[in-house]
Amino acid sequence: MKRRFGKINTSGFECIAAAFLLAIAIFAITRFDTTGEKGSGLGKAYEYDISELAKVDPNLILYEEVGAGFGTGFSFSRGIAVGPDGLIYVTGDAGVKVFGESGNKVREFGVGSAARCITVAGDGRVFVGLDDHIEIYDGVGKRLSVWKSLGEQAVLTSVAVAKDDVFVADAGDRIVVRYDMSGKIVKRIGARDKERGIPGFVIPSPYFDLLIGNDGLLRVVNPGRHTIEAYTFDGDMEVSWGKFGSRIDGFAGCCNPVNIAMLKDGSFITCEKGLVRVKVYDADGKFVGVVASPKQLAGGIKMEICEYPAQCRVGGFDVAVDGKGRVIVLDTMRNVVRMFSRIGKGQ
Repeated sequence: MKRRFGKINTSGFECIAAAFLLAIAIFAITRFDTTGEKGSGLGKAYEYDISELAKVDPNLILYEEVGAGFGTGFSFSRGIAVGPDGLIYVTGDAGVKVFGESGNKVREFGVGSAARCITVAGDGRVFVGLDDHIEIYDGVGKRLSVWKSLGEQAVLTSVAVAKDDVFVADAGDRIVVRYDMSGKIVKRIGARDKERGIPGFVIPSPYFDLLIGNDGLLRVVNPGRHTIEAYTFDGDMEVSWGKFGSRIDGFAGCCNPVNIAMLKDGSFITCEKGLVRVKVYDADGKFVGVVASPKQLAGGIKMEICEYPAQCRVGGFDVAVDGKGRVIVLDTMRNVVRMFSRIGKGQ
């Protein structure tokens, strides 16, 4: 049996609508609980006509898809990263596959169990997050190190590497763990702390992403609050942006965005599940435009705005950017890598 999330401490949370309580009861038998504040349940007031919400003004679409994409060959694709060599690394099943930008497979290697997330350091080392621990490989797939397990509750969903530090998003324990390069835990970041103005992470489902920004701050998605938060490496929260909403500039459903990436200019690329959208926000969190619309991403698959995570069977895509500014989307529904270029940039 798969391990369950631990219960979140709800003391001090706002009163939750009756519809949300019903959703909790229905979903209690599944792995992930939905405890949280806004965005953890929608209720009758938020029953939308998805066909209308899925429509996007063509003037807002700033990117175009390049080519037909390429298959990963995995039964379950989970994470994507672009290495310093421009190669595309994809995790899935119990392994890693490495592709050229045209989709030619360069190499692959196994990791022994479900590979959930991945990043590639500047020196070419590959950091892979399994359920409860990190493993490190060299460029050809030789395992260099296995770090200690974070425990039975751990569900690792994202990893990012700085010069001397590694940051891991643990969705099971709802915390970010900072390591040194030897695998020693330096700090835990993001626990609720009212005095320091840290709201705490609300993680209703196993989507919890992070990255290291161009400005040296750690960016962490707080999906149950529909925000992206910026932290120093010492755990001080500097700024937060994002809002709940089905309109194109907001994040809809119980828990979005699910994954993020950052362009060279500091702009953010965001992915949403349920009502699947990939969008662009500037460095301050202001909505700029759309990379790919729901129609492009879902095709004929039925979408819905999720009141609770079990409803969200559409989306959960991962995203990365390459050195040319292209947005590379891992379509986890079709196990396909798709590439988008800025319109008019000649890429």
